[in-house]
Amino acid sequence: MTADERRATDVIELRDVTRSFGEVVAVDHVSLGVRQGEFFALLGPSGCGKTTTLRILAGFERPSSGDVYLRGRRVNEVPPYRRETNLVFQQLALFPHMDVFDNVAFGLRVKSRPRVETNERVRRVLELVDLAGYERRRMHELSGGQQQRVAIARALVNEPAVLLLDEPLGALDLKLRLQMQRELKAMQRRSGTTFVYVTHDQGEALAMADRVAVMQLGKIAQLGAPEQIYSKPATRFVAHFIGDTNIIPATVRDRAPDGTTLLEADGLRFTAVGADARSGERRHVSLRPEKIRIRATQSAGADGHAGTVTDVTFLGPLTRYEVTIDGGVRLVVQTQTESEEHFRKDDPVSLSWSPTAPVVLKD
Repeated sequence: MTADERRATDVIELRDVTRSFGEVVAVDHVSLGVRQGEFFALLGPSGCGKTTTLRILAGFERPSSGDVYLRGRRVNEVPPYRRETNLVFQQLALFPHMDVFDNVAFGLRVKSRPRVETNERVRRVLELVDLAGYERRRMHELSGGQQQRVAIARALVNEPAVLLLDEPLGALDLKLRLQMQRELKAMQRRSGTTFVYVTHDQGEALAMADRVAVMQLGKIAQLGAPEQIYSKPATRFVAHFIGDTNIIPATVRDRAPDGTTLLEADGLRFTAVGADARSGERRHVSLRPEKIRIRATQSAGADGHAGTVTDVTFLGPLTRYEVTIDGGVRLVVQTQTESEEHFRKDDPVSLSWSPTAPVVLKD
């Protein structure tokens, strides 16, 4: 697909957008497009520029340079109330003196929509968010998750081209947050509305989004499907930020004609596939803990690397081992707690992994 064809499917787009506050560059030459009907996540730590990017999309911030397009129309100077977007904040700003129906209908009444149309649209959107029958309840009579759904219904009833969500689940407890993740994803699928979701929670982004843009220091460090971001991180920052991983400094010793790369780290030799690396280069390698097999030394295969367990942590369904490989490399290994083999501190073990497990990073 060409760049023009991709743009034709984008409902909202940033083209080389920068936003500076004095000498601080919050968003640094960001270009991205969000497709119609997509659940898109902006993910990153505090201060990475994700919320500023969302506010630029909403119209609350104007770019210092670059352009914002909504359905193919440049909207840099269009104020928020005239854009086909709605923003749901972490602080929901619901009206406590109004019931559910009146909260959801508020925007339509401000626009002087006919009463019959308002009633029908509110009815439909309350069904969409599973709040049918709650029309006359006040905010203090609702749970946190139900209040969250009211805020989303109030935004969806205006039929925006894009719904923008700024860490809306951050104030909820863990169990309710996990439940709302599933509900949000289901709402988005039922409505067909494009969602742009800002979060610092990696699990949230991976669980809900069709695509994820990982941000670092105002730039996009990597953009792709959740599986790609997790399995094939591009940089050390992305590898560290998304889940748990082992970062191994290694030297490229050889590269075979089939693309297999031989790497060495403190005497530990292993291979990787698909690496863009040259002999003699010093590179960093990401190796996910769950990709490593741990076995008793006597049952290890010829491809095993001998080591010693230096720490064991019980994590409920998972067990985390720290193993020091003979030669000094320390690796974290994660296994199912219900697996047949269990190890204790100081046990000799053997580690092995598929050549497809190590990912050679760009930095």
